[in-house]
Amino acid sequence: MWAHLPAVNHSPLPRRLMMLLLALLPSLLVGLVLTLIERICGAARGDWLRNLESWALQLAAAIAIMPLVPLWRGASLIDGAKLPFWLGCAVFLVVRDLGEYLFHRAQHRVPWLWAMHSLHHSDPDMNALTTQRHFWGDQLVKQVTVWSAALMVITPTPAMVGVFGLISLWNLVIHANLPLDFGRWSWVLNAPGYHRRHHSCLPEHYDSNFAALLPIFDVIGGSYHPGDGFPPTGLAHQPESLADLAIWPLIWNRPARPAHTTTA
Repeated sequence: MWAHLPAVNHSPLPRRLMMLLLALLPSLLVGLVLTLIERICGAARGDWLRNLESWALQLAAAIAIMPLVPLWRGASLIDGAKLPFWLGCAVFLVVRDLGEYLFHRAQHRVPWLWAMHSLHHSDPDMNALTTQRHFWGDQLVKQVTVWSAALMVITPTPAMVGVFGLISLWNLVIHANLPLDFGRWSWVLNAPGYHRRHHSCLPEHYDSNFAALLPIFDVIGGSYHPGDGFPPTGLAHQPESLADLAIWPLIWNRPARPAHTTTA
């Protein structure tokens, strides 16, 4: 999410912090509204504390570490400023979303990437706040890979980056625990029903629906499947503390703690 503000990395710390907090505000507001709607609709409370702690760790890494990680600043194939605004926004959206799709598929194939990404899939009650349940190192890897690759294709204007950031708020919706599915039109835009299949812990749902915003990439990549109700989510092992979140790739596959039992 922090790559929506590419100029932040070279700003003084106070200004960088202010810009990051401003970028965070829309997500907080949308997340709060969706959480209230979930509760009104009777959805489970979910693992909200770990989700918020994950978000906080990402923010800390964005402030302290991301400025040290290189982001592409060279020439690009397309200068967004020379395109009509609507076209520049569309091209940047498609390029960034394609990068997210490809990276997401790699996260499910490359062991060390899965060790990080498994945190996102560990939430037993997927909801809007699960959107930010990511290991803090994910954004650092994306910074030097798909986010930089997108900037090699097109250099967006600040306004285009802002539009992309607003559109990306839809990611909060697709993780929401709400009965929303576009049915036969699910290939057009991601939705909770479509994405929940991706988070499902049922083996028959594995390796499907990797798209972030545009499921057309799933159609092209052969990973498209319509939503299949609202199956259970989560992994056998979940983080139990802030410390677990901080070192998640080192402990993600440790044996689950046995349930406490008593004897008469």
